[in-house]
Amino acid sequence: MSNRRDRANAIRFLSMDAVQAANSGHPGAPMGMADIAEVLWHDYLQHNPTNPRWWNRDRFVLSNGHGSMLLYSLLHLSGYDLGVDELRNFRQMGSKTPGHPEHGLTLGVETTTGPLGQGLANAVGLALAEKMLAARFNRKNHEIVDHFTYVFAGDGCLMEGISHEACSLAGTWRLGKLIVFYDDNQISIDGDVSGWFTDKTAKRFEAYGWQVIPKVDGHDAGAVRAAIETARADTDRPTLICCRTVIGFGAPNLQGTADTHGAPLGDEEIAATRKALGWSHAPFEIPQALRDQWDARQAGEAAEAKWQEIWQSYRSEFPELGAEFERRMRGDLPAAFTETAARLLQDAHQQGAKLATRKSSQNCLEALAPGLPELIGGSADLSGSNNTKWKGSTTFDADHADGNYLHYGVREFGMAAIANGLALHGGFIPYAGTFLVFMDYARNAVRMAALMHQQSIFVFSHDSIGLGEDGPTHQPIEQLTTLRVTPNMHTWRPCDSVETAAAWTAAITRRNGPTALILSRQNLPCMTRDAAQLDAVQRGGYVLIDCAGTPDAIILATGSEVDIAQQATRELQAAGAAVRLVSLPCVEVFLAQDAAYREAVLPARVRRRLAVEAGHPDIWFKLVGLDGRVQGIDRFGESAPGPTLMKHFGFIAENLVATVREMLKS
Repeated sequence: MSNRRDRANAIRFLSMDAVQAANSGHPGAPMGMADIAEVLWHDYLQHNPTNPRWWNRDRFVLSNGHGSMLLYSLLHLSGYDLGVDELRNFRQMGSKTPGHPEHGLTLGVETTTGPLGQGLANAVGLALAEKMLAARFNRKNHEIVDHFTYVFAGDGCLMEGISHEACSLAGTWRLGKLIVFYDDNQISIDGDVSGWFTDKTAKRFEAYGWQVIPKVDGHDAGAVRAAIETARADTDRPTLICCRTVIGFGAPNLQGTADTHGAPLGDEEIAATRKALGWSHAPFEIPQALRDQWDARQAGEAAEAKWQEIWQSYRSEFPELGAEFERRMRGDLPAAFTETAARLLQDAHQQGAKLATRKSSQNCLEALAPGLPELIGGSADLSGSNNTKWKGSTTFDADHADGNYLHYGVREFGMAAIANGLALHGGFIPYAGTFLVFMDYARNAVRMAALMHQQSIFVFSHDSIGLGEDGPTHQPIEQLTTLRVTPNMHTWRPCDSVETAAAWTAAITRRNGPTALILSRQNLPCMTRDAAQLDAVQRGGYVLIDCAGTPDAIILATGSEVDIAQQATRELQAAGAAVRLVSLPCVEVFLAQDAAYREAVLPARVRRRLAVEAGHPDIWFKLVGLDGRVQGIDRFGESAPGPTLMKHFGFIAENLVATVREMLKS
């Protein structure tokens, strides 16, 4: 038996044994793709297990993340900090080997995968980042950015619609260092895919502008190696390598069937597989000779050392560029950012302009983006509506890789996942825009940004029924709630240009998670604030209008409804009522403040509370309590002018005044 097959079998049996020990998992894909993985990782992958975060490493993405034991086996065998005990604890509480690979939990995992197709889309973002950074920083004989992005993807990944969105763009952008191995095993959970997946996949990717290498025997190392050589030689097109494999390869009674997809093989079948493949070793046991062949630490250190020579020469010859590249890859903001952001806030306060917050957002970009070359924007065909372009925006395309603006086309899901890939790579802060209602198209990628703690900024304009005549198909109702109940998501809904400036500053300085900016279509007046209130805006919630002594009632509001609420508050105060108005542009940030501050803004003893927001009301009961009221909207909207709709659904000062007066009587 060849060393290649032995090395591949090490992957197979670690995967089988771990799934069997957990009595849970997916052995079929690791067994079927082991031969491809052996060639790629042993012969080509540029990585350093002793420094998994080396900037110029190749990126490897297991898009069919259910086959996670394939990746864990590779990391373990190659010398990453993933011991055999972690493999034994596969899918168990507290292990570094969860059911699907999780970025940030396991060193060497480039992105969290499992929702099929998203890893592939993230990889488009990773390859895009490589191309953009190379265009900005590489100089002749000093190619400090020079790496490939490799992807394993299965039938399910290519069935998902996001694969079309992302791969179409990859071809248009000519991401020549993106190489995808399509595991064409013809099996999914329900069985033989011929009943529901008859696409001409090769022709589909050829139509995208990809190089396609068809009919590669995924169990023939020579054929796989030849395909990789061909793929790497064409740096003007991404490549799809179509590998025919047998799912569960080696299991004599189950290979080629859906029975190997998502369940342990069982002790008897594993014993039969050991016999069929000539593997006499105990579970989790790998002969030292094979471990030595797999160990990539020395080769990885040598590869990084060679790159370090190029890097040191680069820093010497181009010191300013070198310092800038290092700053961006570390994720540090420019020294001047804090001052620029503070000036932006002050300018918005002093100007007091009446603007739609989508326009205020654009003004923030005009002020902040010139000093943030890492800020990469884009929109899903709504640039003029989202106001995501600024004067210094230059379009990225295949021939202009130094651009800073991405036209994603009508591809919300792909856009969000690609933005996540840009964030994962490093060197960029991506922002991506669409209408709030179309967040639903991008929803799972938005969720994945939060799960992975990535600094993706989502610009969602047209934030309520206030957008008007486009009607209920375009008027968001439940989307704000969806965002706010997503763990690790910060959702800012500013009421004016000042709060918008604070929101952008918060999004850019937040390194451990995504931010959603919820922006109005309609113009909104700028609220009057003193210096203390101006400082408090970035705390997510603050007293905008106060009363003498302890308030009898508190009105809480966000976004466009703050203006309505301040009108109501003024009227109530003029009539002698002790009413306080609290603006809550970001509930998550406010709730993260210390208890004393939260109590100062929302005293627990004040139980008469009215929350006002043109969105679904349920999220607000945790702040107003069961004794409080919410002026929200729990039905779909109508097609009519925005002011007409706001009045129809009760978002007028007169209605708020009546509600508070009724509460004060109780």
